[in-house]
Amino acid sequence: MTEIVPNWLEQRAYTSPQHPALVCEGRPISYGELSTRVKTATGRLRSLGIGRGDRLALLMANRPEFVELLHAAGRVGTAIVPLNSRLSPPEIAQQLWDCQPRILFYDRSTRETAFQAKVESRKFKVGDGSSDRGVWLAISVDSDWRDGETAFDTIAVTADQGGNTIDLSATHSIIFTSGSSGRPKGVQLTFANVFWSAIAAGLNLGVHTDDRWLVCLPFCHVGGLSVLLRSVIYGTTAVVHNGFDPVRVDRALEDDRVTIISMVANMLQRLLETRGGRPAPPWLRSVITGGGPMPPALLRASRERGFPVTQAYGLTEAASQVTGLAPAEAERKLGSAGKPLLGFEVRLRGVEGAVAAGEVGEILVRGPAVSPGYLDPADDKNREDGWLCTGDLGRFDDEGFLYIVGRRDDMVISGGENIYPAEVEAALQAHPAVAESCVFGIPDERWGAAVAACVRLAPGPSVTADELAEHVRRHLARFKVPRRIEFVGDFPRTAAGKIIRHQVCAAFVSEHMSTASNEPGG
Repeated sequence: MTEIVPNWLEQRAYTSPQHPALVCEGRPISYGELSTRVKTATGRLRSLGIGRGDRLALLMANRPEFVELLHAAGRVGTAIVPLNSRLSPPEIAQQLWDCQPRILFYDRSTRETAFQAKVESRKFKVGDGSSDRGVWLAISVDSDWRDGETAFDTIAVTADQGGNTIDLSATHSIIFTSGSSGRPKGVQLTFANVFWSAIAAGLNLGVHTDDRWLVCLPFCHVGGLSVLLRSVIYGTTAVVHNGFDPVRVDRALEDDRVTIISMVANMLQRLLETRGGRPAPPWLRSVITGGGPMPPALLRASRERGFPVTQAYGLTEAASQVTGLAPAEAERKLGSAGKPLLGFEVRLRGVEGAVAAGEVGEILVRGPAVSPGYLDPADDKNREDGWLCTGDLGRFDDEGFLYIVGRRDDMVISGGENIYPAEVEAALQAHPAVAESCVFGIPDERWGAAVAACVRLAPGPSVTADELAEHVRRHLARFKVPRRIEFVGDFPRTAAGKIIRHQVCAAFVSEHMSTASNEPGG
């Protein structure tokens, strides 16, 4: 059934035209000004013949032009496809081939990548040997465009014929998963998906008229894009950073009076290191963390310094958050991802069906914010009787609070024992010399698999691999202690800053397996 609602941005421009919608590079942009700019962008899209059912690919930094195109696309009935600029040209070409956009928008920071991707796309062929699917118009959103380029601000503006209403059943965006556990998949999200996600998160966290939500996650990530969408639905302000810089974020907490910020563990760790012993400002009311299990030591350190950390569990396929820890429960349930948000159902499934409290099972999700499916129907193999099978593992406590254990594919089975990398990582990161760790399984002739770890040290006193193994041994069973511990300067990461475990594992096996021990548990 088609359900039509008023355009979110136009409602905000009408009710609160002077309220800042965005703060970019220290400059506020009001809802009224943003609406005017969006209508201009809509007119240019109309001049280019863009209409309902088309797709617009956006390969650019976090900047106002992205936000303008995001809302303009909605006015003309086209879906956006935000792309990760950190990918290689062949990887981007593959995603462009998959989504078949009419236009690829880029900026000065992605110009070379965009044109290399266009060349790469010509290598793809369909059944008849043609490569027409790889043909799209590349347009620069920068004013300092080069000769031979098409610049968006030079396109004639047709009278804005965009709609002032939104069809909630229409596709809003196609977001490719991070690929942290394999090939990225294009997730289709409808306007209804993103609307229900915003409402559910707002009811859990609360909405204040003076809220300023800092987004330092890239807009190609659902965690970054969702802040833009929530802000316009709530009528609050999004403070936009182009990437994560802990010094800049630290300054923004004070200068921009940020009240909410979304981060993954690595970002929070670096922010605390940058801030030193200074407590959080009193107006900061929520630091939302996700992207996997959080190390207990980091959670405790954050709370001790006054950072109001509230964990959440979410995924691209559900337009962001599925569960969230209510602020009132943050202290009592430290480490939990909370309970299902409004409209969501969450259950756990074990090998033999339902699991009891305290037992680990796969997380299954159902609700109005869950994607109708992937771009490629062949990827839709994780649905079961209306439930999305996430591949994530968790457990409920006896009060129904969810605790994230990790990915099902990441679990190490050694000698018949299940070992969850997050548990070992938490033990490693309880050592003061450890900033981050990545735990994974390596082949073992006797036990099938053994535990290995790569560790990034924190500034200050160092530690040896043997000392770290002994530290873990004091906290966990013998079979969970890493047989090999290697120190690294940093890790391969997704656009959101999450460690790409399978890449760390592959590099480790390639470099070190010739000397790996065959006896786990040291």
